[in-house]
Amino acid sequence: MTTEVRVPTLGESVTEATVATWFKKPGDAVAADEMLCELETDKVTVEVPSPAAGTLAEIVAAEGATVGVDALLANITEGAAAPAPAPAAKAEAAPAAAAAKPVDVMVPSLGESVTEATVSTWFKKVGDTVAQDEMLCELETDKVSVEVPSPAAGVLAEIVAGEGTTVDASAKLAVISSGASAAVAAAPAAEAAPAAAPAAGKDVEDAPSAKKAMAEAGIARDAVTGTGKDGRVMKQDVAKAVAAAAAAPAATAPAAPAAMPRGPVSADDAAREERVKMTRLRQTIARRLKDAQNTAAILTTYNEVDMTECMALRKEYKDLFEKKHGVRLGFMSFFTKACCHALKEVPEVNAEIDGTDIVYKNFVHMGIAAGTPQGLVVPVIRDADQMSFAEIEKAIAEKGKRARDGKLSMAEMQGGTFTISNGGVYGSLMSSPILNPPQSGILGMHKIQDRPMVINGEIKIRPMMYLALSYDHRIVDGKGAVTFLVRVKEALEDPRRLLMDL
Repeated sequence: MTTEVRVPTLGESVTEATVATWFKKPGDAVAADEMLCELETDKVTVEVPSPAAGTLAEIVAAEGATVGVDALLANITEGAAAPAPAPAAKAEAAPAAAAAKPVDVMVPSLGESVTEATVSTWFKKVGDTVAQDEMLCELETDKVSVEVPSPAAGVLAEIVAGEGTTVDASAKLAVISSGASAAVAAAPAAEAAPAAAPAAGKDVEDAPSAKKAMAEAGIARDAVTGTGKDGRVMKQDVAKAVAAAAAAPAATAPAAPAAMPRGPVSADDAAREERVKMTRLRQTIARRLKDAQNTAAILTTYNEVDMTECMALRKEYKDLFEKKHGVRLGFMSFFTKACCHALKEVPEVNAEIDGTDIVYKNFVHMGIAAGTPQGLVVPVIRDADQMSFAEIEKAIAEKGKRARDGKLSMAEMQGGTFTISNGGVYGSLMSSPILNPPQSGILGMHKIQDRPMVINGEIKIRPMMYLALSYDHRIVDGKGAVTFLVRVKEALEDPRRLLMDL
């Protein structure tokens, strides 16, 4: 005998509710009056008891579903032999499901200090057949994009974290129904997954409307005290927290600069505008650059370098260099070598502040700023001071390609001690680069431009480049900064000095 579980009376003027949580899953034995699920309205939370003892045979309305009064929620199979119907209910899928087993798709390692990511794109949908290691979705962190491969061949049975969802480093993204017969079982698995999966490990999941209310109010989960089952946050809890925050003295609010409000926009202009949400990477770039300005005492010193000798040396050896090493000889290796040379003489430019300490680095991990379609990233070439010209060029080429393809790992962008930024590739003649915290120095390169120069009393046309060193004046004095830039200039104008460590 089957008994229907329906939405109870919700109260005067309340016509619908949201299924917040299922405490049972299909196949579970239930006692009469045992709580099966929890409904949430805009006023109260309602627990739904089982109308009879038996087995939960089917969940009709999954978590998150909106249901009306008297809507069917589930079916209970009654009787002493109640546990048996659960397999019977799945009899049609049994031959296929017997060989299939669920495999969780988890968030992969995001790297040091990265605790969360946003699901940006799903390449597959529920019910799709997937091969092992086939890309399922792409996550976006504040530093890199991470593709998530399928851990097994089978069928995508459930997507737990949809596009736009923020997930932590240990979150479950999806469920794969794997096995030889997974494709046959795709339809039953896709239907059962939304009902069955929520019951596992979601006992303290906050109510959907509460999550929405917290997002709209911009209030953190930690600032809300949940009064629902097991500390679950309900919509009314959020309302109380917002009211309490508004009533608190202004002095307790965190000091933060107010965003500049937009000026009035005409209806005609507004219709032609396009509003696009900033990516996590762009938000992080913006925050870190502003933090650098707010924290460090940034000052920039300039000089210019005659590129005649570097250009002549490169022209003479570039074909032989490429033939032997399989990589083109560019100017970045000259600048990297020159900076490593200068950093040994002026170590404070290669240092960082840690509280009241100065940490001097007896190595050079060189950051090479690279522009990508997603924004500026800074891959790091480790121990660049120990590398040859060829090794530096190979590292720059390889990391530059990975940066443009969005394939850089977190480890490849951490630990830099100094940065070089080449705005010259975009035609920049002069700029003032901003520090990459916690580093204390960054060298800005610019375009090479022929200019008239006085050489031994004669005016000659020379290929000149402006150099800019931005530095943290808290630990780098003007003398050290100027000395560093002069040493870089000397090494580039006479590259033989690099060979002789002069």
